[in-house]
Amino acid sequence: MVFDCLIVGAGPAGASAAYHLTKAGAAVLLIDRAPLPRDKPCGGGVSPQVAQWFDLDFSPVISTTVRRVRYTWKLGDPIEAEADITEPLWMVRRSTFDHFLVKQAQAQGATLWDNTKATGITFLGDRWQVHTSRDPVEGRYLIAADGARGPLAKWLGFRDRRFLMGGALEAEPQLSLPPEPVAHFEFGLLKNGYVWNFPKADGYSLGGGVFRTGRSEKYDLRPILAKYAATFDVDIATAPRHGHPLLIWDGDQTLHTQRAVLAGEAACVVDPFTAEGIRPAMWSGVQAAIAIQRAIAGEPDALAGYTAAMADTWGSQMRWAKRLAQVFYQAPGLAYRLGMQRPSSTTTMGRLFCGEVTYAEVTQRALNRLNIGWLSG
Repeated sequence: MVFDCLIVGAGPAGASAAYHLTKAGAAVLLIDRAPLPRDKPCGGGVSPQVAQWFDLDFSPVISTTVRRVRYTWKLGDPIEAEADITEPLWMVRRSTFDHFLVKQAQAQGATLWDNTKATGITFLGDRWQVHTSRDPVEGRYLIAADGARGPLAKWLGFRDRRFLMGGALEAEPQLSLPPEPVAHFEFGLLKNGYVWNFPKADGYSLGGGVFRTGRSEKYDLRPILAKYAATFDVDIATAPRHGHPLLIWDGDQTLHTQRAVLAGEAACVVDPFTAEGIRPAMWSGVQAAIAIQRAIAGEPDALAGYTAAMADTWGSQMRWAKRLAQVFYQAPGLAYRLGMQRPSSTTTMGRLFCGEVTYAEVTQRALNRLNIGWLSG
Protein backbone atom coordinates (compact mmCIF):
# COMPACT_ATOMS: atom_id res chain seq x y z
CA MET A 1 0.00 0.00 0.00
CA VAL A 2 1.15 3.53 -0.79
CA PHE A 3 -0.25 5.97 1.76
CA ASP A 4 -1.28 9.47 0.82
CA CYS A 5 0.92 10.81 3.60
CA LEU A 6 3.53 9.46 5.98
CA ILE A 7 3.98 11.41 9.21
CA VAL A 8 7.06 10.76 11.32
CA GLY A 9 6.50 11.91 14.91
CA ALA A 10 3.29 11.51 16.92
CA GLY A 11 3.58 14.62 19.07
CA PRO A 12 1.16 17.57 18.87
CA ALA A 13 2.28 18.55 15.35
CA GLY A 14 2.19 15.08 13.80
CA ALA A 15 -1.00 14.01 15.54
CA SER A 16 -2.77 17.26 14.58
CA ALA A 17 -1.77 16.81 10.94
CA ALA A 18 -2.89 13.16 11.03
CA TYR A 19 -6.27 14.07 12.48
CA HIS A 20 -7.07 16.70 9.87
CA LEU A 21 -5.73 14.72 6.93
CA THR A 22 -7.66 11.56 7.80
CA LYS A 23 -10.78 13.59 8.50
CA ALA A 24 -10.45 14.92 4.94
CA GLY A 25 -10.25 11.36 3.60
CA ALA A 26 -6.50 10.86 3.18
CA ALA A 27 -4.78 7.55 3.93
CA VAL A 28 -2.25 8.40 6.64
CA LEU A 29 0.42 6.42 8.47
CA LEU A 30 1.67 7.96 11.71
CA ILE A 31 5.08 6.65 12.85
CA ASP A 32 6.67 7.20 16.26
CA ARG A 33 9.79 5.65 17.72
CA ALA A 34 8.30 5.38 21.25
CA PRO A 35 5.55 3.03 22.41
CA LEU A 36 2.44 5.12 23.09
CA PRO A 37 1.46 6.60 25.41
CA ARG A 38 4.92 7.91 26.24
CA ASP A 39 6.25 10.40 28.76
CA LYS A 40 7.35 13.74 27.41
CA PRO A 41 9.16 16.29 29.59
CA CYS A 42 7.16 19.49 29.24
CA GLY A 43 5.66 22.19 31.44
CA GLY A 44 2.35 21.27 29.85
CA GLY A 45 0.80 24.71 29.47
CA VAL A 46 -1.65 24.71 26.57
CA SER A 47 -3.54 27.65 25.13
CA PRO A 48 -7.30 27.07 25.00
CA GLN A 49 -7.08 28.67 21.55
CA VAL A 50 -6.16 25.25 20.11
CA ALA A 51 -9.77 24.09 20.58
CA GLN A 52 -10.75 26.46 17.76
CA TRP A 53 -8.82 24.32 15.30
CA PHE A 54 -10.56 21.02 16.13
CA ASP A 55 -14.10 19.73 16.52
CA LEU A 56 -13.02 17.87 19.66
CA ASP A 57 -13.76 18.03 23.38
CA PHE A 58 -10.37 18.33 25.09
CA SER A 59 -11.76 18.33 28.63
CA PRO A 60 -10.86 14.66 29.33
CA VAL A 61 -7.14 15.46 29.03
CA ILE A 62 -7.01 18.83 30.79
CA SER A 63 -5.37 18.06 34.12
CA THR A 64 -6.24 21.42 35.68
CA THR A 65 -6.81 25.04 34.66
CA VAL A 66 -5.05 28.17 35.88
CA ARG A 67 -5.87 31.84 36.22
CA ARG A 68 -3.59 32.79 39.12
CA VAL A 69 0.11 33.41 38.56
CA ARG A 70 2.92 34.08 41.04
CA TYR A 71 6.17 35.74 39.95
CA THR A 72 9.43 36.12 41.86
CA TRP A 73 12.71 37.87 41.18
CA LYS A 74 15.72 35.93 42.48
CA LEU A 75 13.33 34.10 44.82
CA GLY A 76 12.14 37.38 46.35
CA ASP A 77 9.95 40.36 45.48
CA PRO A 78 6.89 38.13 44.94
CA ILE A 79 3.89 39.21 42.91
CA GLU A 80 0.66 37.24 42.67
CA ALA A 81 -2.10 38.19 40.27
CA GLU A 82 -5.09 36.76 38.45
CA ALA A 83 -5.50 36.93 34.70
CA ASP A 84 -8.81 38.39 33.56
CA ILE A 85 -9.21 36.11 30.57
CA THR A 86 -12.20 34.51 28.88
CA GLU A 87 -11.03 30.94 29.48
CA PRO A 88 -8.34 29.79 31.91
CA LEU A 89 -5.08 28.29 30.71
CA TRP A 90 -4.92 24.52 30.40
CA MET A 91 -2.35 22.41 32.18
CA VAL A 92 -1.87 18.93 30.73
CA ARG A 93 0.26 15.83 31.09
CA ARG A 94 1.84 15.31 27.70
CA SER A 95 1.59 11.53 27.92
CA THR A 96 -2.21 11.73 27.98
CA PHE A 97 -2.63 14.87 25.85
CA ASP A 98 -0.50 13.64 22.94
CA HIS A 99 -2.02 10.17 23.05
CA PHE A 100 -5.50 11.68 23.01
CA LEU A 101 -4.71 13.47 19.75
CA VAL A 102 -3.28 10.28 18.27
CA LYS A 103 -6.40 8.31 19.24
CA GLN A 104 -8.62 10.95 17.64
CA ALA A 105 -6.62 10.59 14.42
CA GLN A 106 -6.97 6.81 14.62
CA ALA A 107 -10.71 7.19 15.10
CA GLN A 108 -10.79 9.08 11.81
CA GLY A 109 -8.88 6.27 10.08
CA ALA A 110 -5.18 6.96 10.58
CA THR A 111 -2.84 3.98 10.91
CA LEU A 112 -0.36 4.09 13.79
CA TRP A 113 3.04 2.44 13.95
CA ASP A 114 4.38 3.25 17.40
CA ASN A 115 7.54 1.71 18.87
CA THR A 116 8.87 2.05 15.30
CA LYS A 117 12.07 3.91 14.50
CA ALA A 118 12.58 5.68 11.18
CA THR A 119 16.04 4.65 9.97
CA GLY A 120 16.25 6.42 6.62
CA ILE A 121 14.33 7.84 3.66
CA THR A 122 14.48 7.46 -0.10
CA PHE A 123 12.79 9.66 -2.70
CA LEU A 124 11.27 7.54 -5.48
CA GLY A 125 10.32 10.35 -7.86
CA ASP A 126 6.63 10.56 -7.09
CA ARG A 127 6.61 9.36 -3.47
CA TRP A 128 8.74 8.85 -0.38
CA GLN A 129 9.90 5.60 1.09
CA VAL A 130 10.61 5.63 4.82
CA HIS A 131 12.80 2.82 6.09
CA THR A 132 11.80 1.77 9.59
CA SER A 133 12.69 -0.77 12.26
CA ARG A 134 9.50 -2.60 11.20
CA ASP A 135 9.27 -2.48 7.39
CA PRO A 136 9.85 0.05 4.63
CA VAL A 137 6.72 1.99 3.80
CA GLU A 138 5.78 4.41 1.00
CA GLY A 139 3.74 7.59 0.90
CA ARG A 140 2.98 10.20 -1.73
CA TYR A 141 3.83 12.97 0.77
CA LEU A 142 5.87 13.16 3.95
CA ILE A 143 5.57 15.31 7.09
CA ALA A 144 8.66 15.47 9.31
CA ALA A 145 7.34 16.11 12.83
CA ASP A 146 10.01 14.27 14.79
CA GLY A 147 11.08 17.13 17.05
CA ALA A 148 14.32 18.89 17.91
CA ARG A 149 16.34 15.68 18.09
CA GLY A 150 14.80 14.02 15.05
CA PRO A 151 16.87 13.26 11.93
CA LEU A 152 14.21 13.83 9.26
CA ALA A 153 15.03 17.50 8.61
CA LYS A 154 18.66 16.65 7.82
CA TRP A 155 17.68 13.63 5.76
CA LEU A 156 15.39 15.90 3.71
CA GLY A 157 18.24 18.34 3.08
CA PHE A 158 17.36 21.10 5.57
CA ARG A 159 20.93 21.62 6.78
CA ASP A 160 20.80 25.35 7.48
CA ARG A 161 17.62 25.84 9.47
CA ARG A 162 17.34 29.16 11.32
CA PHE A 163 16.90 28.75 15.05
CA LEU A 164 18.19 29.79 18.42
CA MET A 165 19.35 26.85 20.47
CA GLY A 166 17.75 26.63 23.89
CA GLY A 167 17.57 23.97 26.52
CA ALA A 168 15.31 22.90 29.37
CA LEU A 169 15.55 20.63 32.38
CA GLU A 170 12.33 19.42 34.00
CA ALA A 171 11.15 17.23 36.86
CA GLU A 172 7.71 16.13 37.99
CA PRO A 173 7.60 15.57 41.76
CA GLN A 174 4.40 14.63 43.54
CA LEU A 175 3.25 17.59 45.66
CA SER A 176 0.05 18.49 47.44
CA LEU A 177 -1.71 21.25 45.54
CA PRO A 178 -3.25 24.42 46.97
CA PRO A 179 -7.07 24.78 46.73
CA GLU A 180 -6.64 27.12 43.77
CA PRO A 181 -3.86 26.09 41.35
CA VAL A 182 -1.17 28.71 40.80
CA ALA A 183 1.46 28.85 38.04
CA HIS A 184 4.86 30.02 39.34
CA PHE A 185 7.49 31.90 37.34
CA GLU A 186 10.94 32.79 38.69
CA PHE A 187 13.07 35.38 36.91
CA GLY A 188 16.64 36.32 37.74
CA LEU A 189 18.09 32.93 38.67
CA LEU A 190 18.70 32.09 35.02
CA LYS A 191 20.38 34.28 32.42
CA ASN A 192 18.27 34.46 29.26
CA GLY A 193 15.48 32.31 30.64
CA TYR A 194 13.29 31.57 33.62
CA VAL A 195 12.31 28.82 36.04
CA TRP A 196 8.75 27.56 36.48
CA ASN A 197 6.47 25.42 38.57
CA PHE A 198 3.24 24.48 36.79
CA PRO A 199 0.40 22.72 38.62
CA LYS A 200 -1.24 19.48 37.53
CA ALA A 201 -4.05 17.57 39.18
CA ASP A 202 -1.54 15.11 40.65
CA GLY A 203 1.49 17.31 41.28
CA TYR A 204 3.67 19.85 39.54
CA SER A 205 6.06 20.21 36.62
CA LEU A 206 9.18 21.98 37.81
CA GLY A 207 11.56 23.21 35.17
CA GLY A 208 14.02 25.77 33.95
CA GLY A 209 14.80 26.89 30.44
CA VAL A 210 17.37 29.02 28.64
CA PHE A 211 15.89 30.48 25.48
CA ARG A 212 18.59 32.74 24.02
CA THR A 213 21.92 30.94 23.91
CA GLY A 214 24.92 30.98 21.65
CA ARG A 215 25.64 27.67 19.95
CA SER A 216 28.85 27.31 22.00
CA GLU A 217 27.45 28.43 25.39
CA LYS A 218 27.02 25.80 28.06
CA TYR A 219 24.49 26.02 30.89
CA ASP A 220 24.14 23.66 33.81
CA LEU A 221 20.51 23.98 34.87
CA ARG A 222 20.70 21.36 37.61
CA PRO A 223 21.92 23.50 40.54
CA ILE A 224 19.50 26.30 39.71
CA LEU A 225 16.54 23.96 39.45
CA ALA A 226 17.57 22.29 42.70
CA LYS A 227 17.74 25.68 44.44
CA TYR A 228 14.30 26.63 43.14
CA ALA A 229 12.76 23.27 43.98
CA ALA A 230 14.00 23.58 47.55
CA THR A 231 11.71 26.61 48.02
CA PHE A 232 8.81 24.15 47.56
CA ASP A 233 10.42 21.65 49.96
CA VAL A 234 11.34 19.39 47.06
CA ASP A 235 14.63 17.53 46.78
CA ILE A 236 15.06 17.48 43.03
CA ALA A 237 17.55 14.62 43.31
CA THR A 238 14.71 12.26 44.23
CA ALA A 239 12.50 13.23 41.25
CA PRO A 240 12.99 11.96 37.68
CA ARG A 241 14.64 14.68 35.59
CA HIS A 242 14.61 15.13 31.84
CA GLY A 243 16.72 17.48 29.75
CA HIS A 244 15.91 18.40 26.17
CA PRO A 245 16.98 20.92 23.51
CA LEU A 246 14.71 23.64 22.13
CA LEU A 247 14.77 24.88 18.53
CA ILE A 248 13.50 28.43 18.94
CA TRP A 249 12.15 30.53 16.08
CA ASP A 250 14.79 32.91 14.72
CA GLY A 251 13.31 33.99 11.42
CA ASP A 252 11.14 32.75 8.58
CA GLN A 253 12.57 29.94 6.49
CA THR A 254 11.65 27.43 3.83
CA LEU A 255 9.67 24.57 5.39
CA HIS A 256 8.97 22.52 2.27
CA THR A 257 10.86 20.47 -0.25
CA GLN A 258 9.86 17.91 -2.87
CA ARG A 259 6.65 16.30 -1.57
CA ALA A 260 7.62 16.93 2.08
CA VAL A 261 7.25 19.56 4.81
CA LEU A 262 8.60 20.18 8.31
CA ALA A 263 6.20 20.67 11.21
CA GLY A 264 6.41 21.24 14.95
CA GLU A 265 9.79 21.75 16.55
CA ALA A 266 11.46 20.26 13.48
CA ALA A 267 10.23 23.48 11.85
CA CYS A 268 11.75 25.59 14.69
CA VAL A 269 8.43 27.10 15.75
CA VAL A 270 9.09 27.48 19.52
CA ASP A 271 8.16 30.95 20.81
CA PRO A 272 11.38 33.00 21.38
CA PHE A 273 9.92 34.91 24.34
CA THR A 274 8.02 32.31 26.36
CA ALA A 275 9.37 29.07 24.80
CA GLU A 276 5.76 27.97 24.23
CA GLY A 277 5.82 24.97 21.95
CA ILE A 278 2.53 23.04 22.03
CA ARG A 279 0.26 25.63 20.40
CA PRO A 280 2.70 26.48 17.55
CA ALA A 281 3.33 22.78 16.98
CA MET A 282 -0.39 22.09 16.65
CA TRP A 283 -0.86 25.11 14.39
CA SER A 284 1.94 23.94 12.11
CA GLY A 285 0.34 20.48 11.99
CA VAL A 286 -3.00 21.96 10.99
CA GLN A 287 -1.38 24.10 8.29
CA ALA A 288 0.69 21.17 7.03
CA ALA A 289 -2.48 19.09 6.70
CA ILE A 290 -4.17 21.84 4.68
CA ALA A 291 -1.18 22.04 2.35
CA ILE A 292 -0.97 18.26 1.86
CA GLN A 293 -4.71 18.11 1.15
CA ARG A 294 -4.27 20.73 -1.57
CA ALA A 295 -1.26 18.91 -2.99
CA ILE A 296 -3.21 15.64 -3.14
CA ALA A 297 -5.94 17.52 -4.99
CA GLY A 298 -3.40 18.57 -7.61
CA GLU A 299 -2.51 22.12 -6.56
CA PRO A 300 1.09 22.53 -7.82
CA ASP A 301 2.26 25.16 -5.32
CA ALA A 302 0.48 23.77 -2.27
CA LEU A 303 3.60 22.98 -0.27
CA ALA A 304 5.14 26.36 -1.00
CA GLY A 305 1.85 27.72 0.30
CA TYR A 306 2.57 26.01 3.62
CA THR A 307 5.85 27.88 4.00
CA ALA A 308 4.06 31.13 3.13
CA ALA A 309 1.16 30.45 5.50
CA MET A 310 3.49 29.76 8.43
CA ALA A 311 5.38 32.99 7.74
CA ASP A 312 2.17 35.01 7.41
CA THR A 313 0.56 33.63 10.57
CA TRP A 314 3.04 32.34 13.13
CA GLY A 315 6.14 34.07 11.75
CA SER A 316 4.51 37.49 11.66
CA GLN A 317 3.88 37.20 15.41
CA MET A 318 7.26 35.68 16.22
CA ARG A 319 9.08 38.65 14.74
CA TRP A 320 7.52 40.75 17.50
CA ALA A 321 8.10 38.03 20.10
CA LYS A 322 11.79 38.00 19.19
CA ARG A 323 12.02 41.78 19.67
CA LEU A 324 10.33 41.51 23.04
CA ALA A 325 12.65 38.68 24.10
CA GLN A 326 15.74 40.67 23.09
CA VAL A 327 14.67 43.63 25.20
CA PHE A 328 13.39 41.61 28.17
CA TYR A 329 16.45 39.38 28.52
CA GLN A 330 18.85 42.28 27.93
CA ALA A 331 17.64 43.98 31.13
CA PRO A 332 15.48 41.43 32.99
CA GLY A 333 15.55 43.29 36.33
CA LEU A 334 14.16 46.46 34.76
CA ALA A 335 11.69 44.45 32.69
CA TYR A 336 10.48 42.67 35.83
CA ARG A 337 10.02 45.96 37.69
CA LEU A 338 8.28 47.78 34.85
CA GLY A 339 6.44 44.79 33.40
CA MET A 340 5.58 41.95 35.75
CA GLN A 341 4.89 44.25 38.70
CA ARG A 342 2.11 46.01 36.81
CA PRO A 343 -1.30 44.54 37.78
CA SER A 344 -2.38 44.44 34.13
CA SER A 345 0.63 42.44 32.94
CA THR A 346 -0.74 39.05 33.99
CA THR A 347 -3.97 39.66 32.12
CA THR A 348 -2.04 40.87 29.08
CA MET A 349 0.17 37.77 29.03
CA GLY A 350 -2.85 35.52 29.60
CA ARG A 351 -4.70 37.13 26.72
CA LEU A 352 -1.59 36.79 24.55
CA PHE A 353 -1.29 33.10 25.38
CA CYS A 354 -4.99 32.59 24.64
CA GLY A 355 -4.75 34.34 21.28
CA GLU A 356 -6.95 37.27 22.37
CA VAL A 357 -4.24 39.88 21.62
CA THR A 358 -1.26 39.85 19.28
CA TYR A 359 2.44 40.10 19.98
CA ALA A 360 2.53 43.26 17.87
CA GLU A 361 0.13 44.99 20.27
CA VAL A 362 1.86 43.72 23.41
CA THR A 363 5.41 44.37 22.23
CA GLN A 364 4.81 47.94 21.13
CA ARG A 365 3.31 48.83 24.52
CA ALA A 366 6.09 47.01 26.38
CA LEU A 367 8.85 48.71 24.39
CA ASN A 368 7.36 52.13 25.05
CA ARG A 369 7.18 51.37 28.78
CA LEU A 370 10.75 50.07 28.89
CA ASN A 371 12.09 53.07 26.96
CA ILE A 372 10.51 55.39 29.51
CA GLY A 373 12.01 53.27 32.29
CA TRP A 374 15.51 53.48 30.82
CA LEU A 375 15.25 57.25 30.36
CA SER A 376 14.10 57.70 33.96
CA GLY A 377 16.93 55.50 35.24
